[in-house]
Amino acid sequence: MNEPIYFDEQHRQFRDNLRRFVEQEVVPHAALWEDQGMVPRALLRKMGELGYLGIRYDEKYGGSKLDTVYSAILAEELGRSTYGGFAVTVMVHTDMASPHLANFGTPEQLARYLPPIIGGEKICAVAVTEPDAGSDVAGIRTRAVRDGEHWVINGSKMFITNGVHGDVYFVAAKTDPSAKGSRGISIFIVEKGTPGFRVGRALNKSGWLCSDTAELVFEDCRVPSANLLGEENKGFYQIMRNFQNERMVLGAQVMGEAARAIELTLAYVRERKAFGATLWDKQAIRQRMAMRAAQVAAARQLVYHAAWLDAQGRDCVKEVSMVKALCGELVNDVVYDCQQFHGGFGYMREAAIERMVRDARVQAIGGGATEVMLEEVAKRL
Repeated sequence: MNEPIYFDEQHRQFRDNLRRFVEQEVVPHAALWEDQGMVPRALLRKMGELGYLGIRYDEKYGGSKLDTVYSAILAEELGRSTYGGFAVTVMVHTDMASPHLANFGTPEQLARYLPPIIGGEKICAVAVTEPDAGSDVAGIRTRAVRDGEHWVINGSKMFITNGVHGDVYFVAAKTDPSAKGSRGISIFIVEKGTPGFRVGRALNKSGWLCSDTAELVFEDCRVPSANLLGEENKGFYQIMRNFQNERMVLGAQVMGEAARAIELTLAYVRERKAFGATLWDKQAIRQRMAMRAAQVAAARQLVYHAAWLDAQGRDCVKEVSMVKALCGELVNDVVYDCQQFHGGFGYMREAAIERMVRDARVQAIGGGATEVMLEEVAKRL
């Protein structure tokens, strides 16, 4: 597939090295991780040692201080692994959870938490979603009340990626119950093992099986006042700031998945014979695959354009919302057709495309449902 115009030689080298790493260290082993329900922490530490978990962060904490385009490359190449659970485990750590710390942490918080997060020694999660509050962040009910030199948190969180085996959690809670709507929310750093904090249960998902997902419970969980992340009652704006990055990398991830699904399917239909010829000889199949390839190529360019806009410091809410809506729907269309052209084999658990169909479905839901994203676009038309 053609490279985005924003690539230079450093981008290509980064992509090529990362692709080799995924092919050698992930693809041969990830089927076992699906059975185990988690990505091995040793693998994440290795990614940290190679610099893949801190590509956007300051060098003094172990990062590489690269730009948003590199985040898109990282997400796309992880998506190409065909294991969505592996990809999202890493992306939540690098681009959905740890940016809250990097953007709003005090010098003391950064020095304490960011180096082990970049090194893969501590895995992090962001805990915003609740049973009754997903894309509607303003609806969260978890409460945090000041008590001397501590905050006491009560409530629960749902669908938290890296929730079971994480080490550091960035937790959104209402700190001003009298505030209306999105006001009065704050973010707290909560470490595993803090009294009053526990994993309620590991959740059994349809896809993303090697990604651990949890319900979290806070019952009189006491955290030091020093663990307030950013300004009190400004948490909603902190969450909104990172939503653009989160949605952009999700779009990049699924375009990697879609592109790889097309590659796998092209290889299959060029070999599989039916009625005296290969499936590739059937005009309907050729043309459908050509159209899907064109759609993925176009969406992928939009992903990298949005990443470039963000790297330039430009407003890109409209473009990123387009990315999330378009790519989340498109990947489902692509893998559906690819599974169809695999025939009965595509319905077998041993086929990569079967897993990719299950993994893709959530991409139109998580990180901002398609309908929510389209409203964001509509506001800016």
